[in-house]
Amino acid sequence: MDYENEIQQLKAKIASYEKIILETSAPIIPSIVENTILVPISGHTGQDRFNLIRTRVLDYVGIHRSTVCAIFDFTGVGLKDVEEYDFNILTLEINQLNNTLKLMGVRPIFVGFNPRIVREIVSAGIHLEIETYVNFRTSLAVLLNETGNSLQLL
Repeated sequence: MDYENEIQQLKAKIASYEKIILETSAPIIPSIVENTILVPISGHTGQDRFNLIRTRVLDYVGIHRSTVCAIFDFTGVGLKDVEEYDFNILTLEINQLNNTLKLMGVRPIFVGFNPRIVREIVSAGIHLEIETYVNFRTSLAVLLNETGNSLQLL
């Protein structure tokens, strides 16, 4: 067998897998609330991942100019993931995401923070000016209430 050919095939397969990972690591889901998107975040979230999330959301907002609100749901971030955080970097990344979207005219909302994340951020004396809710459902209820719409959430 030609090893050079096999190496090229393996490199192509790796590139294909990397593309799939990038596409699925920062999904953007249209919400039931008009012009609102959900960005679920799970697993390890370092600087590279936040850069990807920020880029994907900004690209989406650039194409879908009617987007007025982006909800970032941290419910899927587990305790194992939290233990690996540098909370200064985490808060810097959240703050950058928050400020970037505000400059685009999009309202960023953050939900589902793990109690350990909250405890570590507060004990480190880090102050964030972000809008937060306990979960996605609560944030949707607030948005629906503000727009005067009602929707039965099961």
